[in-house]
Amino acid sequence: MEKNKQYAIADISSLTGLSIDVIRYYERIGLLPPAKRKDNGHRFYSESDLRRYMFVTHLKRTQMPLKDIERYIRYYNEGRYEDCYLVLAEHKQHIERQMEELRESLGMMQYKLDNYAQLIHLTYPITNKE
Repeated sequence: MEKNKQYAIADISSLTGLSIDVIRYYERIGLLPPAKRKDNGHRFYSESDLRRYMFVTHLKRTQMPLKDIERYIRYYNEGRYEDCYLVLAEHKQHIERQMEELRESLGMMQYKLDNYAQLIHLTYPITNKE
């Protein structure tokens, strides 16, 4: 990311993983500010815009509901930083619970894999042919 660099919508899409349609949708619903336009009508985005889109991408990736992202953005735009903090802290707790559930699921998966490995070994013992 370079200072004062301008990004086309395709660049934003490539760097964030958001489709061009999703970017346009986020602008249309006011989740993110609309892109500035060049004289030819093409959208362009600043470094600051890119950082915002990347942050929203991270929030979506961690399954934050769109309504919570909208609420966070609204609080940010209104300078309600304590409310921003609370929204993110709540979501962080949600992520931590998800991670714990995933760790438990991985543990169960490993237990089953170990059992199957033992069954396979007992059912099809390796014989040495010397």
